[in-house]
Amino acid sequence: MIAPSSTLFRYISRQFLVHLAVLMLILLGIMLLFEIIEFLRRTSDMPHIPFSLMLSMSLMKLPYLGEHVLPMGILFAAIYTCWKLNKTSELVVIRSSGLSAWQFLSPLLICALLTGVFSTAILNPVSSIFLGKYQRLDRIHFQNNVNQVTVSKTGIWLRQPDEQGYAMVHSATFDQKEWRLNNVMVLFFDDRDNFVRRMDSPVAYLKDGYWDIRLPTVNNKNGGLQRFDSRQIPTELTAQKIVESFADPDTISFWSIPEYIRIMEMTGFPATRLYLHFHTLLAQPILFAAMILLAATFSLRPPRLGGTAYLIILGVAVGFFVFFMQSVLQAFGISQKIPVNLAAWSPALIGLLLGGTALLHLEDG
Repeated sequence: MIAPSSTLFRYISRQFLVHLAVLMLILLGIMLLFEIIEFLRRTSDMPHIPFSLMLSMSLMKLPYLGEHVLPMGILFAAIYTCWKLNKTSELVVIRSSGLSAWQFLSPLLICALLTGVFSTAILNPVSSIFLGKYQRLDRIHFQNNVNQVTVSKTGIWLRQPDEQGYAMVHSATFDQKEWRLNNVMVLFFDDRDNFVRRMDSPVAYLKDGYWDIRLPTVNNKNGGLQRFDSRQIPTELTAQKIVESFADPDTISFWSIPEYIRIMEMTGFPATRLYLHFHTLLAQPILFAAMILLAATFSLRPPRLGGTAYLIILGVAVGFFVFFMQSVLQAFGISQKIPVNLAAWSPALIGLLLGGTALLHLEDG
């Protein structure tokens, strides 16, 4: 078997990476424009919001958008690279030298795999940081959301408004079946962040519109101590709001997800979404390689046979179908209708098998 020379390898790799870079710049530019337009629409009745804030928030969201559009960029760049090699008859020369489709596609596959590793290991941590900042600014300036939920090594922290200011509710562990907090500590602050009092209780239950605190001990800032059989703290939090208030998996770095999963399980909260997100990131290099095989399947047809444009359109449609299937499977995985590993890895493996089977049929069949 003849191996592709280093010069040919570099040439095909360079063509693909240049096309990918140009395409991603175009897509990111379009998405940035749409983000700015959306902010202008949202702030039409908010004259106090400066344009610099809207621009900075749009730029913060750009790495996240780029991470999610990168698979389509891989697909389109691979289709264009193969089509261009075909149109200029370079592919004919490459084949005449004795190289098979698998051999001249190896530079594209390696570039796709490395791009997937880069996206998972580097781009994802960067995008998670900026997306977290974007969401915090969005809550402050556009949503006015004062209810916050945080899970850490010390347990769960909930922030909610209070008559005098706000309250910080802390619990070591949480029972989701009964919506019960164990070993509860509630810290009360006024509007100026001054400490008012502290309440400790062995257990608290989330009821409709209030926290039912059992056997609480109240310490005020002057040192007074009071004990009660039960106390009620009004709250706007509901079970659904608490679950939805957890950090978006997209705001957690790939390298931090295993630790965050451990903390979630330790405090009693389900970590299905995090498991799914983590395995989806692990499967990303395989998905990118699958995009290369699917692109080659529909763009390596010799121009003299005709129908190339229809095949390219079909290839794009198949690519969109793979991403649609990925979204559907992820929804099934989150709802635990299917195993998380199956939901995360199936799109990449199915795309790889479809592309590989089609190329085997076209090349060797």
